[in-house]
Amino acid sequence: MMFFSFCSKDTVPEKIHCPTSIGWGGQTYQTIEIGNQCWFRENINIGKFVYGSKDQTNNDTIEKYCWYDQITSCDGYGGLYQWDEMMQYVKEEGAQGICPVGWHIPNSSDMFVLQEYLGGHGESGGKMKEQGNNHWCSPNIGATNSSGFTALPGGERDTSGYFSYRCSYAFFWASTESDRTKSEGYSGLLWNEGSFYQIRWCGDDKKNGFSVRCIMNSNQQKP
Repeated sequence: MMFFSFCSKDTVPEKIHCPTSIGWGGQTYQTIEIGNQCWFRENINIGKFVYGSKDQTNNDTIEKYCWYDQITSCDGYGGLYQWDEMMQYVKEEGAQGICPVGWHIPNSSDMFVLQEYLGGHGESGGKMKEQGNNHWCSPNIGATNSSGFTALPGGERDTSGYFSYRCSYAFFWASTESDRTKSEGYSGLLWNEGSFYQIRWCGDDKKNGFSVRCIMNSNQQKP
């Protein structure tokens, strides 16, 4: 009797070359390597300020909202962007959008990979949130920031132009359109009263203004 053994060498993905910081749009952003992903550890703050009462437009100028139309708010929490403005008016998942070359707007898969690496839905949010109450409202449940992601609660600009939820919610756009309707997009949600990281596949209206984090392209490999 003869036995045959078929063995294959497991392949391990090459690690990305994650810099400690990157310059973009006249600012320097700190970055963080989490698993095999490299993220901005700050909310992006690029573009020209526009009032929350107006929709952002496709005019070859990146536009941003600042909380309650206070420009200094963008310095601490980053800008808020409508989905189309963030994507720079393309529809493809993983588009560069308002991110620098070699980086992109995270798609839903990028968000799920991050969530799973940090322990799943129930505990990953605590590992992503900045500790304490300098930005987050009390009680900021479960916040350890052990991942270094340093999520800040930038709140939102809603479809009516009203600002809300700063210090209690962080909303992060994904480049994936909703499974339900093309007028909505995926987003990631963190809350001061929970340690979860919720990926909202049902979608949020693209006219909402949410925070944005950039993630490095997977083909940016270490030499």
